[in-house]
Amino acid sequence: MAKMQKAIIYKGPGKFAYEERPIPEIKDKNDVKIKSYGCSICGTDVNIFATPQRHPCKPDIIFGHEFCGEVVEVGENVTSVKPGDKVVIDPHGPCGECENCLAGLPEACKNIISRGVFADGGLTEYVVLPKQYCYKVAPETKPEFMGVAEPLAGCGCALEKLNVHVGDTAAVLGAGPIGLMFIALLKANGCRKIIVSEPIEHRRKLALEVGATRVVNPEEEDLVAIVKEETDGLGADVAVEAVAAMLVDCIYLVRPHGKILQFGHDELTHPEFPVAELLKNEIEVYGGYLGKYYMRKVAQIIESGILPLDKIVTDVIPASRYQEALDLAASKQCGKVFVAIDF
Repeated sequence: MAKMQKAIIYKGPGKFAYEERPIPEIKDKNDVKIKSYGCSICGTDVNIFATPQRHPCKPDIIFGHEFCGEVVEVGENVTSVKPGDKVVIDPHGPCGECENCLAGLPEACKNIISRGVFADGGLTEYVVLPKQYCYKVAPETKPEFMGVAEPLAGCGCALEKLNVHVGDTAAVLGAGPIGLMFIALLKANGCRKIIVSEPIEHRRKLALEVGATRVVNPEEEDLVAIVKEETDGLGADVAVEAVAAMLVDCIYLVRPHGKILQFGHDELTHPEFPVAELLKNEIEVYGGYLGKYYMRKVAQIIESGILPLDKIVTDVIPASRYQEALDLAASKQCGKVFVAIDF
């Protein structure tokens, strides 16, 4: 009889349960078995549990896609990691056979399966997955910092499209966990000014701690006017939309030939778009989603300490109090929340 482990199971919109599931074993020569440290809460997770539901999820799977852990066993062909290594995980599994995969675009795979959303994830004790999804980090790396690897890879990969230069001015809309990561990355890329729009006071304070040079409460201040003031009337070089509903505002924030990154999203938000402004000012708009090829670089960034992850990750909550962690993330009175396995 298989040995059992505890896990957090997604049971349908707004519901989860603590259940026992079989401990997985290595079946392939290229498999890696890890002991899960835990999992960060993503905005996608909050949207999955929202009412109405704002992102789909397969019922009865082990939940959690932003997970990390320690290698405990490897298949005979695995040389990239060994037992005892700490690893961050890429949870997204492309098929390798569709047109996009064959074109070298695995992040756009038509059949991609995301562990923790459409297949078993990391809110459990042990996970087995192929070696190519495991990226080694330094032994001293804190688990709660390891838990930001997947979203940070998405942010970093997307930001490369903007070709940010030293001395640029950036506008960031939203200072939730994703917005905070973009602020930190923009600062690390040499932006001279980073102007952040965020209605929640606690998050405005976090934005300043992470690297924003000015924060704006859009409910009380004119964001466009402030960006123009900070740029001698020109507009920002780049704008990052990190909240799903403010793409329209970005069009008016950037200078002619400026660049916009749309990263925030959910399944129910469909903002209007001022096409005339886009065309007249020859603005470039990019989308960002996953960062598969960026995972190795992110592992190096996390161990380097170049980003203020201690400011971005604000709370560590045990898995036995998962509802509390979800409620905190949904309240928006926090940065990134890491759920630590305590089973």
